[in-house]
Amino acid sequence: MRKLIFTLAFIATMVSTTGAQNKRNAIGFRYGNGGEFTYQRFLGSSNRLEVDLGVNSWNAGSGDTGTCLTGIYQWVWDINKSDAGFKWYLGVGPQFGILKDGNALGALGQLGLEYNFTIPLQLSVDYRPGWYCLPKNFGGSFEDLSVSVRYRF
Repeated sequence: MRKLIFTLAFIATMVSTTGAQNKRNAIGFRYGNGGEFTYQRFLGSSNRLEVDLGVNSWNAGSGDTGTCLTGIYQWVWDINKSDAGFKWYLGVGPQFGILKDGNALGALGQLGLEYNFTIPLQLSVDYRPGWYCLPKNFGGSFEDLSVSVRYRF
């Protein structure tokens, strides 16, 4: 019985300590024109880096899908000072894609809304417009509207 009480007390202490810490990372899944695994890392109090890897409709005009790697530097702000979980963010960064026809490099922006629950869960929706830089004949502009679910730690 003592072992059970000790174990429960230990777990309760760990859970409360984990909940009190400032969660600086998030990992999850992003779904829009394709599916991507997503990772966020806060670099300061109001900026972070997001890295996404997945399958995306890289060349929307042809319907081809390919693998893409995206890195975005984001600035994050509270929407309402009384609710610190509700935020909006802007970002900019590169996207590298691999298709059967070759590779492509794009530059993109991002505008999003997110909600960080008191449990380690983050939900967000964002819009990413972009432009293909290389190769020149690859296709021009692209856009993506996505929903993300992340575990914060």
